[in-house]
Amino acid sequence: MEDTANRNDIVLKIAEFINEMNGIDTIALDLTGHNGWTDYFIITTVTSSAHLRGIYRKLQDQFELLGINPLRRHKKIDNDSWVLIDCGDFIIHLMDSEHRDFYELEKLWFNSNIIYQASKSS
Repeated sequence: MEDTANRNDIVLKIAEFINEMNGIDTIALDLTGHNGWTDYFIITTVTSSAHLRGIYRKLQDQFELLGINPLRRHKKIDNDSWVLIDCGDFIIHLMDSEHRDFYELEKLWFNSNIIYQASKSS
């Protein structure tokens, strides 16, 4: 992705898409300047492994539309409770509530700017 504004727009589109797919408490964090390996995290909670697989499959279509090539593709997602999708400039975390509560990524990256946060009514 070329520039910061374009990357930011794409991250917002992906976060909104995940929220529309019923991701829970979807949030996007701007990690720029806080590490050297990625600029954004998108984090959401899924309700089941089937929900996770559904979001993952639909994301593949979005990636194609937006010209995004994840660095690694999972061959098979079974009963996973956390899937990390590395898109280089941004990383997507699809997590069940147990893992999200345990790892608390938002608290780990507390000094990052929130660029997207799903409304509580979503």
